[in-house]
Amino acid sequence: MSSFNDTLKKRRSIRRYTHQLVPLELVKELLQAAAYAPSAHNAQPWRFLVLIGQEQKDALAKAMAEVWLSELESDHIPTSTCWSTAKASAERFTAAPALILACLTMEDMDVYSDEERQKNERDLAVQSLGAAIQNILLEAHVQGLGACWYCAPIFCKSAVRGVLKIPEKVEPQALIAIGYPAETPKMPPRNAVEDFSYLNEWESFLQIKPRSSPNE
Repeated sequence: MSSFNDTLKKRRSIRRYTHQLVPLELVKELLQAAAYAPSAHNAQPWRFLVLIGQEQKDALAKAMAEVWLSELESDHIPTSTCWSTAKASAERFTAAPALILACLTMEDMDVYSDEERQKNERDLAVQSLGAAIQNILLEAHVQGLGACWYCAPIFCKSAVRGVLKIPEKVEPQALIAIGYPAETPKMPPRNAVEDFSYLNEWESFLQIKPRSSPNE
């Protein structure tokens, strides 16, 4: 098995970290990996904000938790459950030694006059950012770090912008928690390739026979 396949199969979403600080030099290497991701038109529509100060992490987690608490209450979830859920969510971010806020910008993407094509162009930017985030996760694993990709900022963009003074043209998309692992989770179940892949037309499942050995 190639070293890259080994990296893919051993990487996990890590949610618990030691108290060891993550050097900024290492964080820079993660962001350098992001820079090598493919992007539509090579527009590189990503922006990253690194948070290592406890004050900033606490302020961000508090603002996000308040939005989530309000949404949970509007769904008529019991108050005690709302508070415990919001508290647990905030602690995920405040306890991480470093956070990387992944943002999207359409600044260098193509501009279209019709709404449909412009919507498609935004999809291209989102896909590009996703590729960059995946590079960060893989590089973190290679560097002996743990990381977890959270999509929470999507649900509270205004709150995130307000706390971190992010301009309107930049859209918060995801938080990546970074730290040295304090857990070793097992691989969750993975579907077989044949369960989600098709050949030539839909519902014609991809079936590949195992390669015969040279001696057969």
